[in-house]
Amino acid sequence: MMSHRENWLRAVEFRGPEWIPCSVGFAPVTWRVRGRELERVMLAHPKLFPGYQASSACFYDEMPVVYREGEDFLDNWGCLWRNIQGGLEGQVVEHPLADWDALDTYSPPDVATKTERGDHDWEQTRRHIEAARAAGHLTGGNGERLFDRMYFLRGFENLMMDFATDDPRLPELVDMLTEYELSLVDRWLDIGVDVVGFHTDIGTQNALMISPAKFRRYIKPMFRTLFQRSRQAGSHVALSSDGCLVEIVDDLIECGVSLHDPQLRANTLEGIVRHYKGKLCATVDLDRQSFPFATPSELRDQIARVVDAMFSPEGGLMLSAGVWGADVPLANIEAICAAMEEFCFD
Repeated sequence: MMSHRENWLRAVEFRGPEWIPCSVGFAPVTWRVRGRELERVMLAHPKLFPGYQASSACFYDEMPVVYREGEDFLDNWGCLWRNIQGGLEGQVVEHPLADWDALDTYSPPDVATKTERGDHDWEQTRRHIEAARAAGHLTGGNGERLFDRMYFLRGFENLMMDFATDDPRLPELVDMLTEYELSLVDRWLDIGVDVVGFHTDIGTQNALMISPAKFRRYIKPMFRTLFQRSRQAGSHVALSSDGCLVEIVDDLIECGVSLHDPQLRANTLEGIVRHYKGKLCATVDLDRQSFPFATPSELRDQIARVVDAMFSPEGGLMLSAGVWGADVPLANIEAICAAMEEFCFD
């Protein structure tokens, strides 16, 4: 049987994978509420969760930072996070660059020692990547945040006004972030990874947060610089960005994106087929907003429709299902997993 790494690469590169790469993920709150039940589902679906073994540990008795209800956390960028629903990621409530004057003395974290929320030991990371590569696993690096980093730093309303008014300091912010990201990406490329992943939520349910013209003026040059650096070094680029991005898919391809995770509800199946199929590998993000309310048969039909519309023997299709709440019935989680195995592996 083809390795998961080789199958993934073939799907991204349109070289005929044996199966459709797919995944199901769970939020910490889902694990806390349904831990043992989820574990039984995972053990029943080894194709989806290869190598998973039953754990004797409790699931998220202690939540990670920014997932702890009632807790504030200051990250290494100087952004203050607040959580009001334990088990789901909080949000930034205080922004270090809310006043442009702060940019004059501001410095991003040191990539040599820090991540967004903690410390980073690059030698340990190198050993982990080398061991994974030796075992034949897909290796990846975390390129962190792009557009969303900007509104974490400035505040969302401030940043939208910056774009609307073409604030003269906006390019300085983009340049600072680009320089930081280049130093981070270069470290991953020096280790040698198959793919570098970036997070950049830039879409709403219906459109981009900014106009395509503003995107092309301010954001696209940063994307091109970072993504081309990765591609020229032989690493793929995985872009995770929620919302409707169909207006800029061709731009993403031009910048060097290898795969993107379009949300099914925001982009519609018709939109994904029109803008992605045969051009850019789509990790179709199933309609997680329907997961608590749909019937198991409706969820099976949703997955069947996506595969029927997007499948090509050459590849270019992946599926992902994010269960980010405690309100999704266990029967629906089981239905998602069963349908993934039915339509992606058979």
